[in-house]
Amino acid sequence: MSLTFYYGSGSPYAWKVWFALEHKKLDYEWKMLSFDRGETQTPEFLAVNPRGKVPVLVHDGVAIAESNAIVEYLEERFPDPALLPRDIAARAQVRMLAAEADGYIAPVQRRLFQETLYRKPEERDETKIAEARAAVVEELARWDARLSGDWLCGALSLADFAVYPHVRAIGRVDDRMPAHGLGAAWPARLAAWMKRVEALPYYAKTIPPHWKG
Repeated sequence: MSLTFYYGSGSPYAWKVWFALEHKKLDYEWKMLSFDRGETQTPEFLAVNPRGKVPVLVHDGVAIAESNAIVEYLEERFPDPALLPRDIAARAQVRMLAAEADGYIAPVQRRLFQETLYRKPEERDETKIAEARAAVVEELARWDARLSGDWLCGALSLADFAVYPHVRAIGRVDDRMPAHGLGAAWPARLAAWMKRVEALPYYAKTIPPHWKG
């Protein structure tokens, strides 16, 4: 068996796949591509994924792109340990939350990044930053309200691996620009859930490499 995982440091979508690979204790080759150096647009990588995006998983010569398709493939091909519950309704809930993470958390996270980390100091608009931050706080409150136990869907699942990278990306504003981060506005249950994810034995391996510098 040959598994090759193409990854971009900091991509929440790639992080989700990395969590899945580690959770399932699979042997794989890891290839990190640099966005800054345009490595996702080289002829070599475009031959793997013509759209020039990560993540991509190549299994025995078959290339699979798009993070949700990859994790579903991993679940079907390597079902133990599971990322999805057996019960059909419960499986639908996990898939729903994974889709909501991409559809609702990602846009407000990107907006906050665009108004803070991605702008030069002289270009920042405090009103727009405040609006972007408020949208993040409102969205995270929805997720905080969903947490009634240790994990989003009862047991550790794909839902946690899909949601965490987007939420942790928001924390990068706290890390690098504390004045514009969430600070005391981080929801308490969500913050405790994040610590549980970070306590997983393979978490440290999956931290985006450029965050470690």
